[in-house]
Amino acid sequence: MSKLIRREFVMACLGASCLHALGNTERRPIRFAMTPAFLHDQHALLAEWRVYLEARLKRPVEFIQRDRYRDTMDLLQQQKVEFAWICDYPYVMLKNEVRLLSVAVNNDKPTYRSYLIVPTRDTQTRSVLDLKGSVFAYADPYSNTGYLVPRFEIKSSGADPATFFKRTFFTWSHRKVIDAVAAGLVQGATVDSYVWDSLSQVRPDITAKTRIAWKSEEYGFPPMVAHSDVPEADFKRMQDILLGMANEPQGRALLKRLNLDGFITGTPKLYDRVAEMMRLFGEP
Repeated sequence: MSKLIRREFVMACLGASCLHALGNTERRPIRFAMTPAFLHDQHALLAEWRVYLEARLKRPVEFIQRDRYRDTMDLLQQQKVEFAWICDYPYVMLKNEVRLLSVAVNNDKPTYRSYLIVPTRDTQTRSVLDLKGSVFAYADPYSNTGYLVPRFEIKSSGADPATFFKRTFFTWSHRKVIDAVAAGLVQGATVDSYVWDSLSQVRPDITAKTRIAWKSEEYGFPPMVAHSDVPEADFKRMQDILLGMANEPQGRALLKRLNLDGFITGTPKLYDRVAEMMRLFGEP
């Protein structure tokens, strides 16, 4: 074989190898982490959403669910996922490591609240300050509505959140917070308004055992984020797909099941108030 032929053969092989590697990159799954605040135990809906995204991305999609917010934060920091749907609190903590991808719109607003809920037999409680000395449930130590908000209200009153209640514990999900109040295991808890409102549509028998005693101010809806190292093309493609869901029948059907109106690009300013509350506790 002549030197010229050998060189052309080697170049052809290298070219084929590069194309093969590129093909593998394009087929590598897009990994999307979900916190327990969303889609908990709704595996069929998550499977349909995965198929929807795969058809538009032309890439496999893998949803990764974790039971604690800290676990989802770790996945992002360790770059084991490209995207995640997280809470406001983790977003503010990870602001230098992630990019805001999109924000959900619920009831025509990209916001939500913290609900203070109590058993229906409690007709007197009007604020978390009325529950001093009671048993109280928290959702997660990195939850805005289920942990930061009630502690902020207590600390702002001059009391110490660490000693205000007789006993506290974490349920590790907003759904379980509602279950704990409904079952009378605790005298009160704060919960993500989106989760309570969504559950009231599918399991009104559970939410009917609770009463909303107080509603907080509005905060930016828990955001979808991308790790800061995600390629711009992947970021833009995922963002465009999410923003376009409300513009097509299949996307609207999924949004309806998610109890959402759609997604917008949003702005980090939506989370300024959460950052202010965090600073009262020396964070971030």
